[in-house]
Amino acid sequence: MASTCLFCRIASREIPAAIVYENDQVLAFLDIGPVSEGHTLIVPKVHAENLSAGSVQVAEAIMSAVHYLAPKIMHAVGAAGYNLGMNHGAIAGQEVMHTHVHIMPRKEGEPRSFVKTHPSPEVIMQVAEKIRSILR
Repeated sequence: MASTCLFCRIASREIPAAIVYENDQVLAFLDIGPVSEGHTLIVPKVHAENLSAGSVQVAEAIMSAVHYLAPKIMHAVGAAGYNLGMNHGAIAGQEVMHTHVHIMPRKEGEPRSFVKTHPSPEVIMQVAEKIRSILR
């Protein structure tokens, strides 16, 4: 793992995060600047700057985690749908140069926004616990 990469440092537990799911290949945790309640990032544990730089197996593991987690996250936060997001390169809006997919739950009646919010760490942990309780 690249020691300067934020997501590698989260995956190795050097930096705390509101982790909601983990398997041998990926880690899922809440975004600290969510655009919606339950906004979750799925990252591979092996560093690759973007999806194309990693293996097909890592890409499959990421999408398998999306398939498993997205409906459970929707249920946990009362969402009716979700957006998936993935940016490749700074020109496309990628801020952390480590492959990651965003699951952004969407609720009926709430405007669809991609503007980051800044909830307290306590609120983030409460949402994480809602999601983890569904996964148990």
